Amino acid sequence: MHRRTLILGLGAAALALASPARAAQFGLSERQAGAGIRAALGQAARLATTRLGRRDGFNADPQVHIPLPSRVRDVQSMLRRVGLSRQLDDLELQLNRSAEAAMPAVQTIFIDAVQSITLDDALGIVRGGDRSATDYLEQRTSDPLFGLIRPRMADTLEASGAYRTLQPIEERLGNQGGFLGRLMRGRSDGQSLRDQVTDDVSRRAMAGVFHYVGEEERAIRRDPVNRTSSILRRVFG
Repeated sequence: MHRRTLILGLGAAALALASPARAAQFGLSERQAGAGIRAALGQAARLATTRLGRRDGFNADPQVHIPLPSRVRDVQSMLRRVGLSRQLDDLELQLNRSAEAAMPAVQTIFIDAVQSITLDDALGIVRGGDRSATDYLEQRTSDPLFGLIRPRMADTLEASGAYRTLQPIEERLGNQGGFLGRLMRGRSDGQSLRDQVTDDVSRRAMAGVFHYVGEEERAIRRDPVNRTSSILRRVFG
């Protein structure tokens, strides 16, 4: 009896000394793991969107700065060499300001997605790498998130004046002959430049949020200071 107790005790001690991810799972249920993942992603989404929603949250951050679509960026580069890119540079700033202004609405969308996500293997996600939960969220929600974010991004692009800036640029460059004209005239799928800009900014804004959600998840996993609730301390502690 004493020997059995000793063996069980040694087994528990060995598990406690195992990797932090596995040690955190000792006595943890799938339900608790799921609650921990949602709590971590909810906290990460709030912090990420708050960070990106500040002035220059996108514009001054090389990790998430939104450039002009490639179709316009080539023209911008050419015009910059001769000091004529100001209008396109202003448009690029407006795109980033629009993404920053959209973050309060995007925060709500992300948090709703976190709360509604179905976790097939919560324990496996908790045991995974530093951004396993973020990767899972991105894989499962990107398409519906884009559908929700795009209309809100269109509203902020309209409010920022980006569409008004874009219209004469598209008309002027599209009417030119030669290389610039060929570059700026419609895409093979018939999508207008306005729609392309809206799609591009929406997807890049989403990518920026996922980038920093991943960074916040990593911080929660690695640093106890970032585990600000009892469920986070229970699951990741």
